[in-house]
Amino acid sequence: MPASSSDLFAFLASLSIPTETVDHPPLFTVEESRRLRGKLRGLHAKNLFLKDKKDRHFLVVAEEAAEIDLKRLHERIGARGRLSFGAPARLLAVLGVTPGSVTPFALLNDRPPSIELVLDDRFAAAEAANFHPLVNTATTTISGADLLRFLAATGHAPRLVDFSAVSIQTDL
Repeated sequence: MPASSSDLFAFLASLSIPTETVDHPPLFTVEESRRLRGKLRGLHAKNLFLKDKKDRHFLVVAEEAAEIDLKRLHERIGARGRLSFGAPARLLAVLGVTPGSVTPFALLNDRPPSIELVLDDRFAAAEAANFHPLVNTATTTISGADLLRFLAATGHAPRLVDFSAVSIQTDL
């Protein structure tokens, strides 16, 4: 059974990681998030669940305005061959979330760790970063340092990438 938002918050509390959470209507895209976020401080993410030709799975967490060239991203992150979006059934099986709720917090469900995390380096240094807490009806704010502590506690060492220098080409 995948972890719930309550399980996530309990895990964060066990690590003494403070967060702030705001409830909102379901959000499925970055554009919907921009319209409804209000005045949430900090960085906001786009999260991509991807797989390569060898069926290795990657969670790419980039700042929402980052331009990602999916035709070339595999070269930057060590994937084998071009990347494609992971199937919703696999997303649910491995990360315990559905499309629209993809988040680095879902790595809590990746046991033993099998997903390779690619994290925009801006999140590691952020005062505040915003992610869905396993559901797309809320947004949780966490510091970059605490995000890294959470990731370490789940057994996921992120590959930090500077996405500010990448161009957008999300058509496969």
